[in-house]
Amino acid sequence: MKKTLVALAAALSASASVYAQNSVTLYGSVDAGINYVSGQDAAKTRLASGIMEGSRWGFKGNEDLGGGYRALFVLESRFEADTGSLSNRAASGNQVPDRFTDLQFLGVPLIPLAPGVTTQTVVNQVGALLGTQIGVNLNSNAFDRQAFMGLVTPAGAVLLGRQYTPAYEMFYVFDSMQTDSSLSAAQIATLPAAVDIRKSNALAYRIQKEGFTATLMYAFGETGDSSANNRYMSANAYYKGNGFALGAAYGTNNNAVGDKALTDVLVGASVDLGPGKLSSLYATFKDDNPGVGAGITAGLVAQNPSPAFAPLATLIGSAFERALRQDSRLFHIGYRFGVGSGTVTVAYNRYDDRTVANADVQSYGAVYTYAFSKQTDVSFVLTRFDNDDNAQAAPGGGGFFGGVTSEAGKGAHNVALGLRHRF
Repeated sequence: MKKTLVALAAALSASASVYAQNSVTLYGSVDAGINYVSGQDAAKTRLASGIMEGSRWGFKGNEDLGGGYRALFVLESRFEADTGSLSNRAASGNQVPDRFTDLQFLGVPLIPLAPGVTTQTVVNQVGALLGTQIGVNLNSNAFDRQAFMGLVTPAGAVLLGRQYTPAYEMFYVFDSMQTDSSLSAAQIATLPAAVDIRKSNALAYRIQKEGFTATLMYAFGETGDSSANNRYMSANAYYKGNGFALGAAYGTNNNAVGDKALTDVLVGASVDLGPGKLSSLYATFKDDNPGVGAGITAGLVAQNPSPAFAPLATLIGSAFERALRQDSRLFHIGYRFGVGSGTVTVAYNRYDDRTVANADVQSYGAVYTYAFSKQTDVSFVLTRFDNDDNAQAAPGGGGFFGGVTSEAGKGAHNVALGLRHRF
């Protein structure tokens, strides 16, 4: 994401000489390394792609139309440097947090349904189905990371296609890790996902003037019989001054039937302090209508059309709808400073879950990156995740989800050594 946002900023800046003439550029990043994660049943040591940031390649193009107008496009594809595939799954596979299959937590009674089959069997099946959706680009879309075109004018830029959301951009701007590595603030708010990273079918307006940047986005849902279904709207604004920065963002989703769902509010600030930069981020996440309950109910009824089963199917669907609701707060503070050709970042993140699950998580650690050149660096990551009683978050990387620990309340730590080359 870091490479992409820097490139986008350059594309929208009238002073960027690289875009003073017509051009098409091939760019990308290859990031891989050894990743160790404790607290999981899966193999603890792996060769992983995306220790710091997801491996990717792409094309970006620009045409000077004259009079302050320019056309541009970005096509960006992910790939996994360890396997060559276009998608990845967490080391924990399809495993979901224990609270999603705990009958007592869900409020579902233990009832025999057939020989060897109980309501626990049905709940486990639903949990396993949800688990198949845990991963990155599971449909293996060719340009999953970004695919958009735009027109830059003297009054701002209009962008159309699959893009990063203004809300997620705040993580890049005010997360001291700039979303890199398991130490990023975004890593402890992934199951369920607390912020939308990208949106397809998105129309955005972006303006940059001196130190001020603002973006408005509207993403068409394009499902069902209403334009409100799966609609997304987001905005951000931030200012970078002499030695400081301030910003805020807002994003809101509708679910598949048009009800207001996941809504994010983020504020951030940074200040140059001593030899480095102190950054802080605060965010709230709220989702009262995940929109999964009706689908789960319908699927269960289709499998067992008996009228006697219908009330139980409704009960289970409603239980998962409640379990996937969100009401949380995220706090991040970090400090980044240079040491010769290296960079050190230390950070603390706190996820305060205010739902009945009370699945609080905190992470903290340090990352050291040594630059061999402007294009190649090596990084050492040390991150600790502390999970409260119902929490189960496991560390991931800049290019992959960490998944979950083997049991609720179990902590985990991540040690990683990564090599990254940008081109």
